[in-house]
Amino acid sequence: MAGKVAAQRAVLRKAPARRAARQALRRSAARFHGRRLLAALLALPVGVLGCLTTPIGRKFGMPWLMHPGRRLFRRLAGVAAEQRAARDAAIREDLAEQEAAADTQAAEDGTGGIADNVERPAAPVPTSSTPDSTEGEHVSGFRFEEAAAEMEQAAKQYDPESAMEILDMIEGLPAALTSVANVMKTLAERSDSEFPLEKEVADGFNDIFGALMSAVAVAEDLFPLFHQAHEQDIARHLDPRNGHEAEKGWNV
Repeated sequence: MAGKVAAQRAVLRKAPARRAARQALRRSAARFHGRRLLAALLALPVGVLGCLTTPIGRKFGMPWLMHPGRRLFRRLAGVAAEQRAARDAAIREDLAEQEAAADTQAAEDGTGGIADNVERPAAPVPTSSTPDSTEGEHVSGFRFEEAAAEMEQAAKQYDPESAMEILDMIEGLPAALTSVANVMKTLAERSDSEFPLEKEVADGFNDIFGALMSAVAVAEDLFPLFHQAHEQDIARHLDPRNGHEAEKGWNV
């Protein structure tokens, strides 16, 4: 009984630090998206100017005149992403220190920590009492692995009508990966505050969230890379030689 009380006290000591860390991470994310919006606003007039300078730079072989708005946005957004990563790392490090101090205090109070005192069921709890229930059947409505498998299958069967369709898909990749990352973020937050899980599990979801957000940054670079690599192909699509029928090698 004394061990349970001490463990509950340790959880209560950690709860304010975890709430503060979650709020700080949300503020960091909001600041990052605000910086990206500001970068877009700053890059917009430069991008308009680039409509004049890009043809000149292409004609005279001067890359620094080409797409100045896009390069400015990528530079500013990259700096914002690096600063966010540094802030988030500092927040998590501070949280780890506070939780370590709470564990130390719990040990001094005579408990070895939460894991040694958490009550586990002696036997698996059946998911249903009906006779037709199948042993081990999952009844939760959240089947992340099925949704992911459907996406994988869709990618294998993907047959775009034109290369420009691929460009449209690439443009939506950052938003799609952000949604997947937010799944891990939600699971991390709920594991830390609602689910009966240890902190290490929530930290694992947080690590996956960070890795996926890094993938988002890479996906954001793919759209301008596509434009750069296929600049002539896109130009022929927008202004086809002898009509679209003559450009089927690119369009179909």
